[in-house]
Amino acid sequence: MLSKITQTYRSSFSGLSRETWLLSLVILINRTGTMVAPFLSIYLTKSLHRDIADAGLIITLFGVGAVLGSLASGYFIDKLGFRAVQIFTSIAGGMLFITFGYISNFSVLCGMTVVLSFVAEAFRPANGAAIAAYSKPENLTRSYSLNRFAMNLGWALGSSIGGILAAINYHLLFWVEGGVYMLVGLLITFLLPAYKGTPRTAAVKNIPRELPIWKDPFLFRFLIWVTIYTASFGLIFRLVPIYWKNDWHMNESLIGLLLGVNGVIIALFEMVLVRRWENRKSSLYYIVGGVVVTAIGYLFFLVPPVVPVIFAFLGVVFFTVGEMMAFPFINAVIMGRSNDTNRGRYAAAYALTWSVAQVIGPGGGALVAERWGFVMLWSILVVVCIICAVGLWRLSLKKAVAA
Repeated sequence: MLSKITQTYRSSFSGLSRETWLLSLVILINRTGTMVAPFLSIYLTKSLHRDIADAGLIITLFGVGAVLGSLASGYFIDKLGFRAVQIFTSIAGGMLFITFGYISNFSVLCGMTVVLSFVAEAFRPANGAAIAAYSKPENLTRSYSLNRFAMNLGWALGSSIGGILAAINYHLLFWVEGGVYMLVGLLITFLLPAYKGTPRTAAVKNIPRELPIWKDPFLFRFLIWVTIYTASFGLIFRLVPIYWKNDWHMNESLIGLLLGVNGVIIALFEMVLVRRWENRKSSLYYIVGGVVVTAIGYLFFLVPPVVPVIFAFLGVVFFTVGEMMAFPFINAVIMGRSNDTNRGRYAAAYALTWSVAQVIGPGGGALVAERWGFVMLWSILVVVCIICAVGLWRLSLKKAVAA
């Protein structure tokens, strides 16, 4: 039995390129330093004494900058290359994070938020394009899963350490994340070689090579549903911590550990599960299932919290399973339709869904929570996830008929 499990893990990680492993190492280090985002809403309300609406505004502005950064990143990736974009955004983003922690004026903080998120978010599509470039088509889903493995292992470490640092002094979060960002830029400079690939045809039949992204009917509808789902899912890391802090009276250290469970589960199981799932059913089948499981996760927040930590833990487990089912296959669907001439634009299109989600999700969620309470917010998110699942399922049926 143990031998079979070991063989499954070995096969799940085999056959991936050296560059894919290097990129995953870089992401592991990057995410280990990701400490500001999980505690930003608590920092704004507790340290800067702003209300939930103001915290929602800052997080929304973070999304606005991210939208602009994603759009600009696609252009610069195709012009300058994903390596150069990753190096610049890492080093510049690190300096901006350190500066951000010393701003107390709310108006200046709003402007700085847009600038910081513009630079930091431009890293994501560049990294996604790099993974697609260095991966063989048949290994694309597992390449993204390895990247997510590293990302979430780093997230688990970063969230846990961040909770401890936040309990000591919130400024430590900004210093550590800023320093790690700059370290990532240096690692890419010295470890990741320049890419010298040749264009490969898109991994989808009957799609013209230079068809603009927004004129691909399937992809356009798919991105809309992905944006809606991502906006709902993202609140787990944006507003759920402040709900646990204010309504369920948990401390920062416990919140960090609970969020870290997400990364631990993904690090242990996602690669093996994706290895078993890939090529068995369509990617959309797993994506729809992941959205439904996320809806179930939010249901745990509607149960009277007799023992809050148990319901919080169960919610995290279901969110994590939903994430493992959905996001590796979302990545594969989008990047599988790209080639070397447009990979940056496709990576930017996917990053744009996250950026737009950061605008509509936290801002809208904070507004609902401020006016009608968190219970109403969780109820709305359950309904939104179910609608999103139905929309994606219908899209998969149309795709099957078209094929």
